Amino acid sequence: MRTTIDLPSELLDEAMELGATRTKRETVIAALREYVRQRQRELLMSELGHYKLDMTPEDLERLRADD
Repeated sequence: MRTTIDLPSELLDEAMELGATRTKRETVIAALREYVRQRQRELLMSELGHYKLDMTPEDLERLRADD
């Protein structure tokens, strides 16, 4: 799909350098993939909720030693 967008050149240059990508297209695709992965992780974490582990580090070490 072709889309025309106006991107800040400094930001795109920095992303290309950090991502070691060769083209603008490659950089934008890599950035979109990373964004999607990050959002999926955040959504999964929010769906799983939080679990309060009522153990001390010593308790955990004892459990590990029992294995």
